[in-house]
Amino acid sequence: MSEPEIIDAVGLLCPLPVLKLRKRMKPLGTGDVIVLRADDPAAVIDVPHFCAEAGHELIETVEDGTATLYRVRKG
Repeated sequence: MSEPEIIDAVGLLCPLPVLKLRKRMKPLGTGDVIVLRADDPAAVIDVPHFCAEAGHELIETVEDGTATLYRVRKG
C-alpha cells in the first residue's frame, strides 16, 4: 500500500485548508486516504465538520510541531 498524499495547508486560513482537501479528494476512490497538514486553529473544527457532512472518515488527528495532521479516508 502506498503512502497517502499529504496536502500542505500550513499558513492558510479558514476556509482554504478544507477547500484544498475537498478539491484533492474528488478524484480519489472510496477508501483512499489523504493527509491534510494545517496550522489554522479553525481546522480543528472545520475538518471534522467537513468529514461528517461529506461522508468521509477522520481516521486520526496528530500534532506535528506547530501544525496538525488530519488523516482522512474518502467515504
